[in-house]
Amino acid sequence: MIDFLVIGGGIAGVSAAARLSALGSVTLLEAEDRLGHHATGRSAAVFEETYGAPSTVALSRASRSELEDRAVLSPRGLMMVARAEEDQAFEHDLIALEMTEIGLGEAQERFPILGPAAIRAAFQPDTFDLDTDRLLQGFLREAKANGAQVVSRSPVTAIRRTGAGWTVEAGATYEAHVLVNAAGAWADSVAVMAGLPPLSLQPMRRSMARIPSPLDPSSWPMVLGAGESWYMKPDAGALLVSPAEEQPQEPHDAWADDMVLAEGLARFEENVTMEVTRLLASWAGLRTFAPDRQLVLGPDPLEPAFLWCAGQGGYGFQTSCAASRHLAELAGGGPTTLGAELAAALSPARLRT
Repeated sequence: MIDFLVIGGGIAGVSAAARLSALGSVTLLEAEDRLGHHATGRSAAVFEETYGAPSTVALSRASRSELEDRAVLSPRGLMMVARAEEDQAFEHDLIALEMTEIGLGEAQERFPILGPAAIRAAFQPDTFDLDTDRLLQGFLREAKANGAQVVSRSPVTAIRRTGAGWTVEAGATYEAHVLVNAAGAWADSVAVMAGLPPLSLQPMRRSMARIPSPLDPSSWPMVLGAGESWYMKPDAGALLVSPAEEQPQEPHDAWADDMVLAEGLARFEENVTMEVTRLLASWAGLRTFAPDRQLVLGPDPLEPAFLWCAGQGGYGFQTSCAASRHLAELAGGGPTTLGAELAAALSPARLRT
């Protein structure tokens, strides 16, 4: 009998497995042939601690020192630009993202291809590139060092509650005392298989294109359109550009919508002096949100042996250190270092009332 059976091999599941492996035996099941296949493998790979709901910001800030210790952060900076019609969105984001308004001359120095349509700009230096593979592999090494087993190509097909815990069918049969639902876009489906009502988690598609850069972009900041109408991030000599859409989807292996991507690239072109003539690659991922857009961490009030580690939205990597630590503290029955108020904001109990 396994102590903890983790369903899902993205950053949520792998970080949870690492923490829980210090408490007991762990097996992690991943449906695909490799870890991090879905949203985890399609991340924008950035740490921006003021991004998201207040509870998400708190988790990101609580994760920062460990991310620094793990040497996965490198300076990038964040710049926002606005056209005339985006002035209200600019004012909102200026406060929400804790940015400082800068002159257009400084903006042009930081982002040399900035076009003449921009009327305002802001900057904050406290945004970082995040080495997602290094963080994922670090958690995986910790889990395996503590004896955790990782089984890929094992989609879960049935879950049954037993007197001692759970029986899970995933090619083979697994028995566990505690089930950890870290299934990303499929988290509600896992709950239903386990006989629990879903939490109305909603996967949202976000598309991305990788395009050639006309200049060396290595020193450029990440650039955001006011109201998150698009964003650009340097990537190994090229540029990642996203329309930053949030399109509700059913759980699936997502791909970019060509029309949405074209619209996003057009918004990017309106703000720069370059023309996008070709794509190097394109893809999409599903960012899964709870109705209140806060993470879902902890035992289900209807079934304490069912732990949720879901609803990460686009914040999975940057919150993973504090989120996984919090989950393990709850699983171990001890006090949580996040405090009672934040724990309540993240608890699945808030969505069962």
